[in-house]
Amino acid sequence: MNAPAAKPPSLVELVARLSALHPERIDLGLERMHQLLERLDHPECKLPPVIHVAGTNGKGSTIAYLRAILEAASLRVHVYTSPYLVRINECYRLGRSGGGILVDDSELRGALEHCERANAGAPITIFEIETAAAFCLFAQHPADVVLLEVGLGGRLDATNVIAAPLACVIAPVSMDHTEFLGDTLTTIAGEKAAIIKRDVPAICAEQAPEAMAVIEQYAKRLRAPLYTAGQEWHVNVERGRLVYQDDRGLMDLAAPRLFGRHQFDNAGLAIATLRALDAFRIEPSAFEAGIVNAEWPARMQRLASGALVEQAPPGSEVWLDGGHNAEGGRVAAAALGDLEERVSRPLVVIVGMMGNKDAGAFLANFAGLTRHIIAVRIPDRDNTMPSDRLADAARHLGMRVETADSVEAALRSLARLAYEAPPRILITGSLYLAGHVLAANGTPPG
Repeated sequence: MNAPAAKPPSLVELVARLSALHPERIDLGLERMHQLLERLDHPECKLPPVIHVAGTNGKGSTIAYLRAILEAASLRVHVYTSPYLVRINECYRLGRSGGGILVDDSELRGALEHCERANAGAPITIFEIETAAAFCLFAQHPADVVLLEVGLGGRLDATNVIAAPLACVIAPVSMDHTEFLGDTLTTIAGEKAAIIKRDVPAICAEQAPEAMAVIEQYAKRLRAPLYTAGQEWHVNVERGRLVYQDDRGLMDLAAPRLFGRHQFDNAGLAIATLRALDAFRIEPSAFEAGIVNAEWPARMQRLASGALVEQAPPGSEVWLDGGHNAEGGRVAAAALGDLEERVSRPLVVIVGMMGNKDAGAFLANFAGLTRHIIAVRIPDRDNTMPSDRLADAARHLGMRVETADSVEAALRSLARLAYEAPPRILITGSLYLAGHVLAANGTPPG
């Protein structure tokens, strides 16, 4: 009697196995990536045209607008983003007529195992092998364009192996991941700007002057046409609508569905990218449909229902945002300020962060909005910041702070407080925490 066929590993098990191929989760460099891609017969050279997106904040939202606009124009769009919130499948979206789909477990497992066999046990980081799998998947399926998000930095990121992308996009650059990218904004901007390629259009969001100077130097040296916010194109909010203008004309468009003033800027960056390219002819109706329909989980996302939301006091507003650095905190706080102007409610911030983040710089953004912080640990993650250390950072800012064992416990604890109105609750500080919240709430990304 033949033995039953072995059950294939789950994706979680497979990713754990692949993660063991390198002692570090992050080890920036391109040599391993080039070696693996050669063994795979260079799938990165067989892709549809690529739009490569770097930056510190806003990369994912910009890609969400790009995808929604391109799909509204009836184009097929492959998308590779990271990190995922609940399931690794979220990183891989395959373009289809009528809208893309997340890759299914079987096909993703096959791509990862194909890369594993080609790698033959050599040291390689999990992000590198996941990126190689994306190239294999996208090379096998026809599409009109690939949207490719940088994982970390740019210069030595595993995605920076595309020799001739269609466009290079740089979202806002700010201080983050200083242990890998450097401790000045100039140095970090140099890492991001290194995705710019010779003679390839570079589209850039508004930047701090020192970051902009570095990006301009890169573009000039590589003769890359540079389209910069505030110079070649402009985006403004007028009467609640998005008004975009460049040398081709003006578009008066509906406001983005994604909440916050910064989302007008992210949408503008997506519009500018597509308007700078001769490859696409997109009607204004497709721009508007894309801006209105774009979705990007855990970026000032309102959680209207779910198992976790039910733990909050009745009538509460529950918001989720994955911001985790000073600039991410600033834009979330600005969005909360807009909400407060519309409808005033007491604000509670439930926060959990990774241990390598600057909790004080992040929380300082909320000091003028709330004095009530609840610090939690991020579950099931190494190097999460202890809640008492996070609480100390809040106390140093003069904020009222307490700790809770979990987000669920933090929400339940609010029932004992006598608010003059149901509170507005923001859960924030980490995309890892946001992923836990979406899973616990029963509302994972689709």
